[in-house]
Amino acid sequence: MAFTEPKGALLPLGGLDAGHKGYALALLVEALTAGLAGFGRADPPAGWGGTVFVQAIDPEAFSGLAAFKRQMDCVAASAHNAKSRPGIDRVRLPGERGLHRYREQLAHGVALYPTIMPALAEWAERYDVPMPVAA
Repeated sequence: MAFTEPKGALLPLGGLDAGHKGYALALLVEALTAGLAGFGRADPPAGWGGTVFVQAIDPEAFSGLAAFKRQMDCVAASAHNAKSRPGIDRVRLPGERGLHRYREQLAHGVALYPTIMPALAEWAERYDVPMPVAA
């Protein structure tokens, strides 16, 4: 979007209705990715221009892992105890749904989309590989 006409950008957090947050975050991300990489918005739009910033922080170098966990447990509890929007059962933290699905799949197996196994059957026959049997 940044290199096409008309030029555009990502909407701030909250979208058009409540898009009052995220501008500073967007600028910070640009500084930490394109700025530090030396390639970004100021360069011609030739090829793919993805830049990445990776930062590793060791809590032990600050207040310690136990203090970090105590603070983050409080943040997580506050999020979980927050009032959710109408029609939403509860506030979740990023990754909770995926972790829940992962645990369910470990316990009960992976539910495949109905067209996957029939599509694989042709290849299994072609390469003489036995098809797995549903448990």
